[in-house]
Amino acid sequence: MTTGTLTAQNTRTAAISATGLSKSYGDKVVLDGLDLHIPEGTVFALLGPNGAGKTTTVEILSTLIPADGGEVRVAGHDLAREPEGVRAAIGVTGQFSAVDNLLTTRENLTLMADLNHLDSREGRRRAAELLHRFELTEAAGKPAATLSGGMRRKLDLAMTLVGDPRIIFLDEPTTGLDPRSRRTMWEIIRGLVADEGVTIFLTTQYLEEADQLADRIAVLDHGKLVAEGTAEELKRLIPGGHIRLRFADAPALDAAAALFGSVAISRDSEALTLRIPSDGSVPTLRAVLDVIDNAGVRAEELTVHTPDLDDVFLTLTGRPRPTDPAAAQPTDTREEHAR
Repeated sequence: MTTGTLTAQNTRTAAISATGLSKSYGDKVVLDGLDLHIPEGTVFALLGPNGAGKTTTVEILSTLIPADGGEVRVAGHDLAREPEGVRAAIGVTGQFSAVDNLLTTRENLTLMADLNHLDSREGRRRAAELLHRFELTEAAGKPAATLSGGMRRKLDLAMTLVGDPRIIFLDEPTTGLDPRSRRTMWEIIRGLVADEGVTIFLTTQYLEEADQLADRIAVLDHGKLVAEGTAEELKRLIPGGHIRLRFADAPALDAAAALFGSVAISRDSEALTLRIPSDGSVPTLRAVLDVIDNAGVRAEELTVHTPDLDDVFLTLTGRPRPTDPAAAQPTDTREEHAR
């Protein structure tokens, strides 16, 4: 497991911490000794194949099911001894909407206010505030059954926020949304963290989602964390990164190739390019540039290529991921199924 800045992360107050978290069903081990440290005011993404244990982890941390072993603290409360304290501090948005189709948008929010024991005046105020914040005011009087998929997901998250939680579990919150609605949800999630200091525990099907949102990402496979770090740290774990240099003519290409004779470079004489292995770090890039600059060789173009989270996922879990039909829409980025 890569540590990267983990030491620095550990100096911050933990919203969620777990040591040796385990869960089994009969002979099947679902979670096998997870260790987690998630600082307050950050986004933590948990990735893994189907059956890796992502949803089980969320269910345990949100007090829905008990763990078999391990020590866990959520929002400063011991999960086993103070479950009520944990529940008071968290909100959960699951894979399936909690919206009641028979109620209007406003009624769904006021129902949640009642469940959170807010008085009627405060409940109405909180509902109005969330309707405005999530741009649902015009839909306030409409039955939830008439809302689009993106609006339903916004309402679902708004309902989670009625109780003003400090930690929010988002279990695949954008599954099935079109790219535009997905990006709207991303902006809402970013705002919760940046403006209110909320901590987000995210599981997601989409690797791009984790790349865009998460301060740290963990990859779960067969109940174990096989890697953890920032997106860039995880990408550097995987071979295949390189620096691509393009030159104006063959003599410049030849001169550059001679400078890296002991390195496993890849040369394309037709395209006038060299590919030099790289871990994607600034020191490596600087070293390559120093070599060609000191020799007086001029490169016309430089690009840095690093493995993406798709490569990380496939390499660490050893499993290909089927394409999600819901994501197969025109977009400028790859959004593939990564559960």
